[in-house]
Amino acid sequence: SLLQLKLWNKYRVSNIPSLIFIDASTGKVVCRNGLLVIRDDPEGLEFPWGPKPFSEVVAGPLLRNNGQTLDSSALEGSHIGVYFSAHWCPPCRSLTRVLVESYRKIKEAGQKFEILFVSADRSEDSFKQYFSEMPWVAVPYADEARRSRLNRLYGIQGIPTLIVLDSKGDVITRQGRVEVLNDIECREFPWHPKPVLELTDSNAVQLNEGPCLVLFVDSEDDGESEAAKQLIQPIAEKIIAKYKAKEEEA
Repeated sequence: SLLQLKLWNKYRVSNIPSLIFIDASTGKVVCRNGLLVIRDDPEGLEFPWGPKPFSEVVAGPLLRNNGQTLDSSALEGSHIGVYFSAHWCPPCRSLTRVLVESYRKIKEAGQKFEILFVSADRSEDSFKQYFSEMPWVAVPYADEARRSRLNRLYGIQGIPTLIVLDSKGDVITRQGRVEVLNDIECREFPWHPKPVLELTDSNAVQLNEGPCLVLFVDSEDDGESEAAKQLIQPIAEKIIAKYKAKEEEA
């Protein structure tokens, strides 16, 4: 029915079963990964399962691939990429190769940036093998509860996913994978979302994430695409501002 379709679209459901908790008084989403919640907290001790600050969810020791540990408080004041990935997944491995270069470029440019690897590997050994290629930090593989809490916090439905946070721990973009692949030189870092994008192979994935307006123009005529962009840019900015005021994702 139309109502069912509206609900699927509103909550961006892409696979089932899917369990989403909302706050009835405001209609806001409290938690996207309800299935993980009931698996991790069958007694309901953490009810009402609302989002916690990143710093609270990540709290604890982190690893470097040389075996050193550091406390998660060392991330404070940096932009952070929270990287959900696994060695068994080919798109993850190809993104990791690009991301290693991006990470170096951003650090060499003097930016405060750290990446946190949250593994979905199937064993400690494959985690260690994969992590050995990464110059950043990771949640220890054995700390399954913390890995699961981070998956819950960001409603992760597939990998690879790179969530980019500002220095306060607020989400800048959930589309870090697209941004990294589209901006090899990292000129746009930290990748604040643009109201209007040019459609490419790598960002087409966003068409699955919610309502989109696609405008077709004559690609032979450069003036036409620029005029079209100027036409829709202010409309897009207005829509984004409206959602931002409601503290919702546009």
